[in-house]
Amino acid sequence: MAFDDWDEIRTAYQVARLGTVSGAAEVLGVHHATVIRHIDALERRLGVKLFQRHARGYTATEAGSDLLKVAGSAEDLFTQLAGRIKGRGDTVTGELIVTSLDSLSALLVPAIAVFQRDHPDLRVRLVTDLRLFRLEYGEAHVAIRAGALPDEPDNVVQPFFTQRIRLCASPDYVARFGMLDDTNVAQHRFIGSTLDTPRAPYLRWMADMVPEEAVFFRTSDMAAVKEAVVAGVGIGFVAGWDRDRTGELIDMLPSMEEWSARIWLVTHMDLHRTAKVQTFLRFLKDQVKGWPVD
Repeated sequence: MAFDDWDEIRTAYQVARLGTVSGAAEVLGVHHATVIRHIDALERRLGVKLFQRHARGYTATEAGSDLLKVAGSAEDLFTQLAGRIKGRGDTVTGELIVTSLDSLSALLVPAIAVFQRDHPDLRVRLVTDLRLFRLEYGEAHVAIRAGALPDEPDNVVQPFFTQRIRLCASPDYVARFGMLDDTNVAQHRFIGSTLDTPRAPYLRWMADMVPEEAVFFRTSDMAAVKEAVVAGVGIGFVAGWDRDRTGELIDMLPSMEEWSARIWLVTHMDLHRTAKVQTFLRFLKDQVKGWPVD
């Protein structure tokens, strides 16, 4: 088969992945008749049925499943190539994709605004998500991650800062329930995580030390934890820099070293030396010197 057949292979891949002609047409931005024409032409060329047609859509045959695997690998490779090409160049222009913790947005967004004033032709996409983005596939240019030292192959990892975590409550909460100590943990109300096995050390501490029945509010968003603490819902963990700018919050226990989280700057080796990435990394390292973090 020739490279000219790639459009038909890509169409069949999307049909196999999504299970419907209409879904593939929407993803590819073509008419559904074009999808059907591509599949029919590819099946004639290969001399084999790639799909079983039924009322609910299309189901891949064994041959169709084989095509799905091969075409999926090719699609990933093209995505990887496109991401690397977009990152090349000697100017700070185009798109810069940054993935970060949602809890750092209050620090990061004002810094990005300054960076864009210095580089007005740059478009920034800031993505906050719990999943780890695949830098090797061009899903992001710079990843800001927390926790243990990232060890993915071919990534360049640099220390950014250490985020101190504090266990806080509002004055209203303390007026109603009193202060926390080793003897009354079960009598208090806590704000916990929605994760069954949280990775953050301070959340693991809470899972070990706080009874399940004492957790009255759960969220996966650290910004929501802070809002719940301010609203008097219960006792929760707040980043030290965020607690310091919210003067009314009260520390319920002294901050423990084990709660701290290391923050890392992660880039892929293929994009690390590009002007856009290097300029942004230098800028972040300079900005963090003025951030209210330990």
